Amino acid sequence: MSALVYTLKYLKYYFTAQTKHDVHSPFVFDFVTNVINKKNHIPEFDEIEKLRKELLANSSEINVTDFGTAFKGPKTYKRKISAITYHSAKSKRYGKLLYRIVNYFKPGNIIELGTSFGFSTMYLSLANKETKIASLEGCSETAKVAANNFQRLKLKNIEQVTGDFNNTLDEAINKFEKLDFVFFDGNHAKEPTLNYFHKCLNKTHSKTVFIFDDINWSAEMKQAWKEIQAHPKVTVTIDLFILGIVLFNPDLTKQNFVIRF
Repeated sequence: MSALVYTLKYLKYYFTAQTKHDVHSPFVFDFVTNVINKKNHIPEFDEIEKLRKELLANSSEINVTDFGTAFKGPKTYKRKISAITYHSAKSKRYGKLLYRIVNYFKPGNIIELGTSFGFSTMYLSLANKETKIASLEGCSETAKVAANNFQRLKLKNIEQVTGDFNNTLDEAINKFEKLDFVFFDGNHAKEPTLNYFHKCLNKTHSKTVFIFDDINWSAEMKQAWKEIQAHPKVTVTIDLFILGIVLFNPDLTKQNFVIRF
């Protein structure tokens, strides 16, 4: 999808999306008010953003291994650390949103598919340092940069898992009796997204939260998002254009929201 088409899609979303005043669900109204629209800042955020500035200024190269479905097999190529940080790291705005979501739901465990340099992981970790996080990353050299970031912030609740998700996800899931929170940010294609969704679905419960990244990135990601919304176990979904939030609480009326963020 071209940058122009993506921008036009975002503008359409922004001007047609609901605000909290359009929402009649008490739960979703509270979530929009206290999570999506809330502003927050803690000193540790500054430490994360200090690391971001350092990596944005780092012109050294690493070997990146891509396990994406666009290739017949893994492909390795060189990329500058600064470019990866600029294009792949979750922004401060969305990092703080992830922090607020975890702080709101208070999951006991988190699986993250796609560590990259660990910016989203760090925000997830700070929200509750007692939460156990398994962060999966395909590329070993990318994971090493993330590990250094975690060490510098002295984050102890993150377990890194490196390798192809097709080989590592099942083991990560099996370490938990139930899944409380899963952040899908590792492969932005329809088939693998739905595959990971169904694997994690087996261990959901009424308080489980799934978050999908880049749900409007492409036509096939949009299709994947629609299939997820239609699944009978899913009750409420919230489309924030970039992120899609999925809830499984049977006490909530099945409904799909598009909320301005």
